[in-house]
Amino acid sequence: MRKLSRSSTPLVLAFVALLPASAPAVAVGDQRHADRPDPIVFVHGWNSDGTAWQTMANRFKADGWPTGHLNAWTYNTTQSNATTAAQLADEIKRVLATTGATKVDVVTHSMGALSSRYYLKNLGGAGKVDAWVSLGGPNHGTETARWCGGASCEEMRPGSAFLNALNSGDETPGSPRYATWGSPCDSIISPRSSVALTGAVNTTTACLDHSELRTDQTVYNQVKAHIR
Repeated sequence: MRKLSRSSTPLVLAFVALLPASAPAVAVGDQRHADRPDPIVFVHGWNSDGTAWQTMANRFKADGWPTGHLNAWTYNTTQSNATTAAQLADEIKRVLATTGATKVDVVTHSMGALSSRYYLKNLGGAGKVDAWVSLGGPNHGTETARWCGGASCEEMRPGSAFLNALNSGDETPGSPRYATWGSPCDSIISPRSSVALTGAVNTTTACLDHSELRTDQTVYNQVKAHIR
């Protein structure tokens, strides 16, 4: 190979300096940002609290979700689901501000489906939620709610004014990606057809009880695939 003359060296160096050597690093950085998962806000059901999500939250953490993106929220389950929805709006606003994200994913169990759907439909939440999940949600009511009292239980009863309004028109409004999971062996949701929503991806699970919908590995894998 012919050696470069001393006079040609500056030209070569100038050419090398023009090469887009930094472009791949920028692309990788952009991809890392694009792959960063949305924060998840977990909404528990009646007579429960945020600790009910420990198994699922730990699985998300093991699969790469930052701890600060896993928010197992607790609220007063005896109050109206409309009141809870307003509090959920504040919680999601806080999560977005804390994480710098533009949207969250909402994963709900049982009655948590109702307040979160109210938020999406009536409180401007549809623009702030990417994916929404209902595990064993009494979306069209459940007869077992006749055995408990208080505003939230009355709202869960089939034919309640709350449910009639919530389910009127579009059951899955806006841009969020809606999905439900219901079990044929869930004795809490009656009728079991109550879970599915028009416009959602509706999945029937194996024979799981009501609480197992939060802890079953297969359900978790499907939920993760949906929100990812």
